[in-house]
Amino acid sequence: MDSRISAQWARVRGLLRAEVGDSSYRSWLKPLTLLGVDGNAVRIATPTRFMRDYVNENFAGRILELWTEENGTIEKLDIEIQAEPAKRERKRMAAAPDRPSPRTAKPADEAPAAAAANSAPPGPERNGGDIGGPLDPRFVFDNFVVGKPNELAYAAARRVAESPTATYNPLFLYGGVGLGKTHLMHAIGWHIRGRHSNRRVVYLSAEKFMYQFIRALRFQDTMAFKEQFRSVDVLMIDDVQFINGKENTQEEFFHTFNDLVGNNRQVVVSADKSPSDLEGMEERLRSRLGWGLVADIHGTTTELRVGILQSKAEHLGVAVPPKVLEFLAHKITTSVRELEGALNRIVAHSTLVGRDITLETCQEVLQDLLRAHERRVTIEEIQKRVAEHFNIRFTDMHSARRSRAVARPRQVAMYLAKHLTSRSLPEIGRKFGGRDHTTVMYAVQKVEELRQSDPGFDEDVELLRRMLEA
Repeated sequence: MDSRISAQWARVRGLLRAEVGDSSYRSWLKPLTLLGVDGNAVRIATPTRFMRDYVNENFAGRILELWTEENGTIEKLDIEIQAEPAKRERKRMAAAPDRPSPRTAKPADEAPAAAAANSAPPGPERNGGDIGGPLDPRFVFDNFVVGKPNELAYAAARRVAESPTATYNPLFLYGGVGLGKTHLMHAIGWHIRGRHSNRRVVYLSAEKFMYQFIRALRFQDTMAFKEQFRSVDVLMIDDVQFINGKENTQEEFFHTFNDLVGNNRQVVVSADKSPSDLEGMEERLRSRLGWGLVADIHGTTTELRVGILQSKAEHLGVAVPPKVLEFLAHKITTSVRELEGALNRIVAHSTLVGRDITLETCQEVLQDLLRAHERRVTIEEIQKRVAEHFNIRFTDMHSARRSRAVARPRQVAMYLAKHLTSRSLPEIGRKFGGRDHTTVMYAVQKVEELRQSDPGFDEDVELLRRMLEA
C-alpha cells in the first residue's frame, strides 16, 4: 500500500482518538483496517457487521471529513466487513474434519483475540491444575458487544488482558445477572493465554474457592492451598459476594489477595454490587477490593440488546427479521442470558418445525417468557404520568372537580388503567376517589370514541401508553 496513504490514515486515526477519547477509540475505531484507496473512495474494513453499522452511523461522516482534509481527492468512504485473521483461522480449523476434539469445558466468556490463542484449551498445568475452572472457548473479546452500559468495563478488561504486568489491580467488575461480567473475565483469561503463554491464569467462582479452602482445612493441607493460589500470575474470582459472612474464607482470601497484589500479580474480581455495598464483607477486604479500578456494567440499552441479538444471529448463521430482534430487545430487558436464550428457542423452533421466524411465531413460542417479563404498571403510576402530561395536579385524579380540564385527563387515566392493569372496574373506581364502576365504564367508552374522532387526542393517549409500557 502507498506509504503516503498509510501516513494519512495514521493521522486520521490520531485525530479521531483525540476527539472521541481512548475508550470509544479502542472499542470502535482501533479495530478498523485500511484496505486501500480506489479512485476517489477510501475502503476500510471492520471485523463484524454490527461494528460496521455502528461506525457507519456514528463515525463515518467525521472520518470522511478528516480524510478530505488530508487528501482533497477523497470523496467517498466505503466500510466493509472483513473478519480478523485469527477469527478466520478459527473458522477454518473448526471446519477441518481431522481436527482433534478440544477438551470438554464449561462455558466461558471469550475465546482468544490473538491467532496464538486459536488452539484447543490448555491442559491442566497451564490452567492452574485442578484449582481453577476451565474457560469456555465460545466467549472471547471479539464477540462481546460493546455499548455505553459496558464500555468502561470492556476497556478495562482489554487493558488488563493486554498488559504484560498487573494493571488496575485489582480490577473489580460489578453489575446485575447476565450483563457480561463472567464473559469479560473469561475473555481476559483467553487473551492472556494466547499472548503470554508463560503466565499462569486461574479462574474460579468464589464458591469453588471456599470449597477448596474447606477441603484444605479438612485434610490439614492449608500450606499446599496457599502455595497453589499464591503462585499464580492472574487470579480471577467470580461472584465474590458468595463469601459474604464466611469469616474464615474471607480471612484466607484477604491474605491471598494481599500476597498477589504485593508481588505485582493481577487480581480480577466480579460481584453483583460495588465493594462498598457488599454486606457481610469485612471492612478491610471491602477497602482492598476498591483499591484498583471499580467498573460497573449498567443495565443494557435497547440499542445494545439489538446489537447483541444481531451478533448472536450472525453466529448462528440465521436470518432473523429486524422486527423480531427489536421486539425481543424491548420485551426482555433484564438479562442478556435470557435474551440470547430466547433467540436460541426461536431459531430451534424454526429449524425443527420448519416454520419461518415471524413476530407471530416469536410471540407463540416465547409466551411464557414474555409473560414473565411483562411490566407491571400501577394505577398510581398512570395517574402521575397523565397528570404531568396534561399539566394538572395529581390530587385532581381523586377530587370531585368536573371541569373538562380535569375530567378529561381523569377519564384518560381510567382508560389506561383498564387496559394496562389487571384491576377490575370497581377497583379502578376506588383508586379514583371512590367512584362507581359505571363511571369507569363511561370513561373508557368516551375515550375510545374520542380516539376515533380526534387524531390529536388519539396521539396523546398512544404516547402515554407507550411511555408507561416502556
